[in-house]
Amino acid sequence: MVIGAIAFGMLFACRAAEAHFLVLVPDRDVVDSPQDRDVTFDIRFTHPMERGPVMQMDRPQRFEVRIGDRTIDLKDRLEAREIDGHQAFTADVRLATPGDHVFCIEPAPYWEPAEGKMIVHFTKVVVNFLGDESGWDKPVGMPVEIEPLVRPYGIWTGNAFRGIVRKHGKPVPFATIEVEYLNDAGDVTPPNDAFVTQVIKADAQGTFTYSIPKSGWWGFAALVDGDEPMTAPTGEKVPVEWGGLLWVRAVDIR
Repeated sequence: MVIGAIAFGMLFACRAAEAHFLVLVPDRDVVDSPQDRDVTFDIRFTHPMERGPVMQMDRPQRFEVRIGDRTIDLKDRLEAREIDGHQAFTADVRLATPGDHVFCIEPAPYWEPAEGKMIVHFTKVVVNFLGDESGWDKPVGMPVEIEPLVRPYGIWTGNAFRGIVRKHGKPVPFATIEVEYLNDAGDVTPPNDAFVTQVIKADAQGTFTYSIPKSGWWGFAALVDGDEPMTAPTGEKVPVEWGGLLWVRAVDIR
């Protein structure tokens, strides 16, 4: 009975430590009409492949868009909403200037008691407006981020997506990248837990590759240690997980 209880506890701990993803997903990643330039964002903290649960998300510390050399603060566009009793957000943004729009969000730190650490996921997604493809490959200066080596929109299912994990602008050798499908429609049933989160190791230059197997939105989360501990709600100093997230969408060839 003791062995069984220990095994159950270990299983529970493993399940509780499954991958967290901050979802920052627009209703489209390419806007090709000046008459239809409003984009709506789904913003929540969850386990995307398993369709939840949604975790409580405090108001983000930063929400902005980089267009060329300009950065525009969008925090006033955030609208709180409730999903399964927990706070999430949405945002409506009107695009004004042709070009790549790199949307970035820095959430408030999240306390994960099952892992004994704080989590901060710096998250990006790129929306192109009217075909001017410039800026998608430029870092935005987050503490940790994925620099795409493949244009992160206009991606066919089966394409290989590549990127470089950077921390404070420098490549992170052998970084761990977790990958999950945004399974909102429930059209994917993983055969076992190993299929929920795909795991990649970057090479010595911080570069990784992943072939996208299905149409839809995919999140890439590069995980590194934060620079300094944070104070948890318990009052103790705990380690910090920094995540550099990037969302990309694949489309089937028809």
